[in-house]
Amino acid sequence: MTVGEGDWPARLFEEQRPRLRALAYRMLGSAAEAEDAVQEAWLRLSRADTSGVDNLAAWLTTVVGRVCLDMLRSRTVRREESLDDRVTEPAAGGIDPEQEVVLADSVGLALLVVLDTLTPAERLAFVLHDMFAVSFDEIAPIVGRTPAAARQLASRARRRVQTDATTPDADVARQREIVEAFLAAAREGEFAALLSLLDPDVVLRADSAAVALGAASEVRGSEAIAGFFSGRARAARPALIDGAAGLAVVAGGKTRIVLGFTIAGGRIIAIDAIADPEQIRDLAVTMLDGTQ
Repeated sequence: MTVGEGDWPARLFEEQRPRLRALAYRMLGSAAEAEDAVQEAWLRLSRADTSGVDNLAAWLTTVVGRVCLDMLRSRTVRREESLDDRVTEPAAGGIDPEQEVVLADSVGLALLVVLDTLTPAERLAFVLHDMFAVSFDEIAPIVGRTPAAARQLASRARRRVQTDATTPDADVARQREIVEAFLAAAREGEFAALLSLLDPDVVLRADSAAVALGAASEVRGSEAIAGFFSGRARAARPALIDGAAGLAVVAGGKTRIVLGFTIAGGRIIAIDAIADPEQIRDLAVTMLDGTQ
């Protein structure tokens, strides 16, 4: 795009592009779709009369938010929850403000999977407010709710993220020991060994692409997950995924599925299955056994 000297909307758009792309990625979880959303925002800007717009950055944020919301709603393969129209007040006490900051700054593999379980309106309200400091007065018309209802959407999403967020063990060597022991027990069908490695309340979550391949969107409990993996995972190989121990399935020279493990207190508390090619492309996946 060529920007002329007097084309201040175009110059501002280029300045805002990295932030808009980051917003769209957190909304959509796909680099390609995020780029499409940003490009659509540029097309709308180029066609619009912005002479009366006082805050063009806010206008662009609103446009990208609406584009992303439309894209989320148009996805046919996702787990839609029936909570979208049943807004409830947050539990008394809420969550600690410092923890809100930690959650808002965290955009790892596990968080993207958790975000994928939210309704489109919840996801947009949470991302816009908690990650990009957009006011609920601005969010409300995007999701077609009152500011109070938009606040409650974000609160509900925040509680879900808080429930599934935890501080993992940071020792990568220890992570590898546990994940590789899990892989060995899965391949050999050692149910008891799997149980010993899994937290009783462990959760297995799958993204929309993995669900399309036949996986359940969410499975909870050590016995259910041990039963699922027992005698399986023969195609999986040890890998580092964004620097943390995990597993990956590689076929035809391409990474097809990654399993990210969250480990706390020496046990696996969450497994996140990612099959979306765009999400995988955005991850740093390093095979640990020479598999290509």
